[in-house]
Amino acid sequence: MFAIETRLDEVAAPPPVQNPDEDPLYRHVTLEEIRSRNQENGQEGQDVNLHVKDSSRKEPDKETKDKHLRPKKASAFVTQLYTLSYLVFFAILGTLARLGLQAITSYPGAPITFSSLWPNFGGSLFMGFLSEDRMLFKEEWGTPTYHQQVEKSKIQVQDEENSSADSSKVVDLAVAKKAHLATKKTIPLYVGLATGFCGSFTSFSSFIRDAFLALSNDLPTPLGSTASRNGGYSFMAVVAVILITVAGSISGLHIGAHIAILLEPYTPSLPYMLTRRIIDRLAVVLAWGSWIGAVFLAVWPPDRNSAGPETWRGRAVFAIVSAPLGCLCRFYASLYLNGKIASFPLGTFVVNIFGTAILGMSYDLQHVPLGGVVGCQVLQGVEDGFCGCLTTVSTWVSELAALRRSHAYKYGAVSVVTGLCFLVVIMGSLRWTRGFAEMLCIH
Repeated sequence: MFAIETRLDEVAAPPPVQNPDEDPLYRHVTLEEIRSRNQENGQEGQDVNLHVKDSSRKEPDKETKDKHLRPKKASAFVTQLYTLSYLVFFAILGTLARLGLQAITSYPGAPITFSSLWPNFGGSLFMGFLSEDRMLFKEEWGTPTYHQQVEKSKIQVQDEENSSADSSKVVDLAVAKKAHLATKKTIPLYVGLATGFCGSFTSFSSFIRDAFLALSNDLPTPLGSTASRNGGYSFMAVVAVILITVAGSISGLHIGAHIAILLEPYTPSLPYMLTRRIIDRLAVVLAWGSWIGAVFLAVWPPDRNSAGPETWRGRAVFAIVSAPLGCLCRFYASLYLNGKIASFPLGTFVVNIFGTAILGMSYDLQHVPLGGVVGCQVLQGVEDGFCGCLTTVSTWVSELAALRRSHAYKYGAVSVVTGLCFLVVIMGSLRWTRGFAEMLCIH
C-alpha cells in the first residue's frame, strides 16, 4: 500500500498548463496548496491503494451496476507488484533511451557539447504531455472521466440554447479535470511512465557533472579536444550549462503539455480491460525477465571469446543492471520524504544530491589507474544506470513549475548549488591536484 497521490511529486503536482483555454482570469494552484489540503483532510498519513480508489468509494455508473459487468478489483499486493514491475521495466527503457539519444546528439560541429541536455529536454517534454493528457486513460473505470463530462457539457450547451437546461446540473469542467487527474494518478501504468520512464530518461547527476566539467574546462567535445581558458570564462561556461539545461527542461515541460492539449482530439485511449488484464500482467514478465536477462548478459557477455577487450557490457548492459535499483530507491525516497516539507520536496532533493555524489566518486575512480577495463565499465554502468535513474530532472522541473515562485527559486538554486559544491569537493580534489587520468574503458 502506498500513499502515492500526496507524496510522489511527479503525479501529485498539478498540470503545468492550468489555463488551457487562455481565460483572461485564472488562479494558479500550487503544490503547497495541494499538500496543505491533503493534510487538512487527513490524507497525508493514509495509505492509498494504487488501484482506482473511486471504484471502492463511489457508486458505479448505471451501466456497471450489474455485478457481472463490474471489473474485479486488484488486491494491494497485486497492485504493488504491477507498479514496481512498471518501474523496473521503464527504468531500463528510459536508460536505453537516454544513452541512445546522447549517442546520436554527439557529432562533429554539434552546437551543444554537453550530452545531458537532450535527454533532460525530451524527458521533461514527455512528462508535460503525461501531466496534461486526459485521453490515454479516459476509459479508466470508477469515476466519470473528463471526456464524458465534455460530452455532457456539449449537450447542456445545446439545451441552454433551447432554454431547457437545468441550472442546478451545470457541468464544472474544472472539477471533471481534477476527478480525472485523481484517478489517473492511481494507475500503475501512469506511475511507471511518469516516475519510471521520465525519471530515468532524465538525469540530474549528469547535468551537474556537465556543469562541473564546464567549470574545470574538461567538458568533452565531439572533436575530443578542449581549449585553455581563464577562470572567468570557466565561470561563464558553467552558468551557460545551468541556464540552458534548466530553461530547456522547463520549456520542454510546457511544450509537452501544449502538445497534449493540441492532440487531445486525436490521442487514442487505452481500453481498460486491455490495460488491467493483459498489459499489467505482461509488464510483470517483461520487467523481471529483462532485468534477469541483463544480469546474465553482464556475467556472460557475447564477446567473451573475442580477441579484443570486452566492450559489449560497458556500452549499456552494466547500466541497465543497476538502473532499476536507482529508480526504486528514488520512488521510495519520494514516498517517504516528499510530504515532510510542503514548500521543499525533500525526497527529490535527497536522491538528486546523493546520486550526484555517487556519480562524482565513480567518475574519480574511473580516472585513476585502478580496476582495469572491466572495473571502469562497471563504474560507467553505475553512473549511467544507478545514478542516472536515482536522480531526475523531469520531476525536478515539475516541482519547480508547481511550487510558489519564491519557493521554486529557492528549491532550484539550493539543488544546483549543493550538487555543484559536492562535485567541486569530490571531483575537484582530484582534478586540481593530480588531474584526471585517461579512462581505461571504451563505452
